[in-house]
Amino acid sequence: MALPKSTEPPLPLSPTHCYTLIPCDQHEEGGVVLPFYRHPTTQDCRRWPMIIAIIFLLLLSTLVYVFWPSDPTVKVVRLRLNKIHIHTLPIINIDISLYVSLKVRNVDVYSMDFRSLDVAVKYRGKRLGHVRSDHGHVRALGSSYVHAGVDFSGISVLSDVVSLLDDLARGTVPFDTVTEVSGRLGLLFFGFPMKAKLFCAVLVNINNQTIVRQTCYPER
Repeated sequence: MALPKSTEPPLPLSPTHCYTLIPCDQHEEGGVVLPFYRHPTTQDCRRWPMIIAIIFLLLLSTLVYVFWPSDPTVKVVRLRLNKIHIHTLPIINIDISLYVSLKVRNVDVYSMDFRSLDVAVKYRGKRLGHVRSDHGHVRALGSSYVHAGVDFSGISVLSDVVSLLDDLARGTVPFDTVTEVSGRLGLLFFGFPMKAKLFCAVLVNINNQTIVRQTCYPER
């Protein structure tokens, strides 16, 4: 005789009947737990933004260093005594004629057009006179020479006359030059105003008309 079937629906199984969690501190005998390992491609992808940022900063620093405007350098390449004339009447005074050659060097990647170049010549702190050049052009990373003659007359201060005669007797005369350059640095359609002032202490050998020693530094 067959047993009657139950008409009640079967109870649903709970998740605990389907699987059982294995605690972390319990391992089956002979089992191996492998550590989590990131794929090398994932690590490289995370490093790329930092590498790109470092390269960008290096390139930006290089561009700023190259294109940042700098003052030109001016050097006295020749300072020649053309003529010295001593007057004894009515008072003792000296006339001096000098020939000055300057080298203007442009250290920028821009071309340089200077509107004026003024060179003042001093002897033992006393200004004798100055010479001025109105206009000039120096190409990028290039050099240009400026030549000028200047006459100083009437050096009549007794201490200056005695010192100059003593220097002439020794064969070397110290001069100071103050060079002021003003103009414009330009690249294509861009331009920057430029102004520089340079002081040089020059020792001239009057026997062979050469510069024995020269020390230059910018004045602010």
